[in-house]
Parts: sequence; C-alpha cells; structure tokens
Amino acid sequence: MLFNSLDFAIFLPIVFTLYWFVFSKKVSHQNFVIFISSYIFYGFWDWRFLTLIFFSSLVDFYSGIKIDKAKTKFKRKLFLSLSLFSNLGLLAFFKYYNFFLDSFSDSFQFFGYSINADRLSIVLPVGISFYTFQTLSYSIDVYNKKIHHTNNFLAFLSFVSFFPQLVAGPIERASNLLPQFFYKRVFNYDKAVSGIQLIVWGFFKKMVIADNASIIVNGIFENYQNQSFESLLLGAFLFSFQIYGDFSGYSDIAIGVARLFNFDLMTNFKFPYLSKNIGEFWKRWHISLSTWFRDYLYIPLGGSKGSLNTSIRNVFIVFLVSGFWHGANWTFVFWGLIHAMFYIPLFISIKKGTEKDSTNKFRVFNIFSTFILVMFSWIIFRSESISDSILYIKRILTFKSGDSFFTSTSKYLVITGVCFLSILFTVLVEIYNQKKERVEVYFKSVFLIFLCLIIAFFGAIKNHSDFIYFQF
Repeated sequence: MLFNSLDFAIFLPIVFTLYWFVFSKKVSHQNFVIFISSYIFYGFWDWRFLTLIFFSSLVDFYSGIKIDKAKTKFKRKLFLSLSLFSNLGLLAFFKYYNFFLDSFSDSFQFFGYSINADRLSIVLPVGISFYTFQTLSYSIDVYNKKIHHTNNFLAFLSFVSFFPQLVAGPIERASNLLPQFFYKRVFNYDKAVSGIQLIVWGFFKKMVIADNASIIVNGIFENYQNQSFESLLLGAFLFSFQIYGDFSGYSDIAIGVARLFNFDLMTNFKFPYLSKNIGEFWKRWHISLSTWFRDYLYIPLGGSKGSLNTSIRNVFIVFLVSGFWHGANWTFVFWGLIHAMFYIPLFISIKKGTEKDSTNKFRVFNIFSTFILVMFSWIIFRSESISDSILYIKRILTFKSGDSFFTSTSKYLVITGVCFLSILFTVLVEIYNQKKERVEVYFKSVFLIFLCLIIAFFGAIKNHSDFIYFQF
C-alpha cells in the first residue's frame, strides 16, 4: 500500500479510529491493531510475502530467547548464526540470486567460455532489505547483551512489521522501538499535530518535488546520448532532489504517521545537501542505515582502532556493502566505491589529526563542492549500467551539444519551473531549520498547510509514482 494512494487515505483513518476509540484500554489490544493493520498494509502488494516477514520474525524471536538463555558462548553464537543465516539467506536469494548468476556467467564469457545459466523468475519482496536489518538488530543486540530478549510475541511481531516504516524505513533499532510496544500509549495532542505537519511536509517533498522532477529526469536519462550537456546537468541536479524528496519525504510521512499512534521513530535525514564534506553528508543522509552499518559492521570489523591501513580497509568494506545493499546492479557497487574514494582523504586527515576546520569564509564553497560531488555520484546511481554513467558524465565534461528535453514542450518547461520553485522553497525552509537547530519543519499557519496540500494535489494529478526506495 502506498502512502500517496486512495487506499492509504481510507486505511489510516480506520486504523486510527480502531486504535484510539475501540481498542485503547489495553496495550495488548493496541498492539493487536498495529499487528493486523501492518500485515494488511504489507499484504496489499502480495499477501504471499507475509509468510516471509512472519518467518523472519519467528526466527529472530526464537533466536533472541535462546541467545539470552544460553549458558555457553558456543550456543550463543550458534543461535545468532541461525538468525544471520536465515535472514541474510532469504535476502540474498530474493535480491541477489539472478545477479550472482548473471555475473558468474559473464565472467566465463569474458574468458571465451559459454555457460547456460537459467535465471529464476523471482519477485523482490517490498522492503525486505529494511525489515531484515531491523529484525537482525534485535538478535545482534541480544547477543551483545545490549538488550534482553522479550517473551511478548505479539509485541515483537508488531515491532518487526510496524506499518509506517515497514517498507522504506527508518530502520529502527530494537532498543528504541520495541520497548514502546510494552507500554500502553495515551493520545498526545501535541505529538499528533506535529505528526500531521510532518506528513504534509513529506507529501510536499514527494508529490511536488520528487514526482514532478521524475518526469524531467526520466526523459533526460532515457535519451541521454542525444541530450546537451546543459540538459544532462539539469537531469543530474533534479535527480539529486528527486531522490531526496522521495526518500526523505517517505521518512517524514512515516515518522508523522507513527506520531499519530504515539510512537517515536528516529530522524532519518538532516538535509544532507547543506553538508560541508562527504563525512558530514553521510551523517545526514539515510541516518538509520549509515548508523546501522557503523554499529553492526564497521565497529565489529575493528572500526578505526587499528592501523591506518586496517581502518581504511574497514571504511571501504562499509561503503561497498552499503552500495551493494541498494540493489543487484554493479552501478550501486560502483556508487559505493566512489563515495569511499571521496571519504578516504577526509578520514585520513581525521585519523592523523590534520583536518582543518571549515571557516565561515569557505562554508558556502565547501557546501557547493560537496553537493557537486554527490550530484555526479547520483548519475552512477541512476544509470542503467556503469558504461551509461561514464558516457553521461563524459558528455557533460566535454560540453556536448544536443537536445534539451526540458524545453521540448511548454509542459516540460512549466514542470521544470515548478521543480525549481519547490526546491528553492525547501532549501530556504531547511536552512531556517538548521539555524534554529531543528530537524523538522513546523507550519505556523493553516494557510501554509492548505497551500502545500493544494500544490501536492496538482502534483499528484500530473504524475503518480512509487517511492524510489521500495525497490531496495
């Protein structure tokens, strides 16, 4: 079920009513509403995938109990391995089986041999990368004795399948979200109002910025060989804000919806395009994933405690795995590698203590240069293949002439103008929030909310699209 759909517009008020007015007396009743509504929400895509999320929940619930009660380190590792193998095995099969098969076949063709490898018709379950990492955090934290196991199966099922953030995050930690299912929630008016405000802001980012930008971006990337370098630059620029508006918009809606039920989810974005360097960018972009890799991959590998070469190796591994997490395509791996190369010089300077503080005099330049690096890396992320991304970038850097998709019709020119005005408005709001040291936007007038809804309505009429990160 999509947030930007009529189904969800009907679904949410019903769940809200049942949760607060029918089943609000006991925490178990509230959890039951969350659990059933979450499975209905997820089952709208394909009810058969409910068996996967239930199986994953069952394995980790059982593993958590066994890990916590195990008397020997061997048994603790055994049941942790059960959790890791089950979850990552399912993820690898559904997301990467055909990718590995094709790569294996291509490697033999490179040496002049041919292998007949039959691909499987595998449908990728929506959000499997997100809820897999979320439920893994539970079993790993129990193993590391950061939390104790729970015997409340209903609460655990609700934690894993919590519908606001189920399919595209934020990827919650068990230590933050799971305890919230143990206590009866009481309606909080102020939190509900802030949740509605955040939902409106999320829809603005998605429907006005991302959906409109996608029209121009798709037209440019699908015919990049014949586009002028100005048009290609515009495509890269608009995709940078398309993916930001799409993904951060989803996170805002998810956090806002959770607040309607008196749940607190972690902040997932802090407007990363105001970052002064790549390191700061990754502290602001998809925070729930970057901190997940930090805590469950980078630190276990040794973090930055070892030698410089070992630390650099750990950084490369994290960025490569992060790229691979995004999808079964070498473009994502290459994208992760590029960000590792951007980050390593900064990491070395920090490690050696030679990093220079950015003064206000160079702040604008640092923000601009960081955005340019990120924007060009998004070209790799968006392209169908690595060769396509290289040719796309080459046409920009060699100032190739060609068509200009965004001026081909008056419709596209108007859409481009709407995108730029919306992006400008968003940037100004985020700068204001940053100066006030806030990570959310609070609308201070009913008029502004109404205006955003009207603009979002027209954006939805022109173009209706899925959220980009559903494919991951």
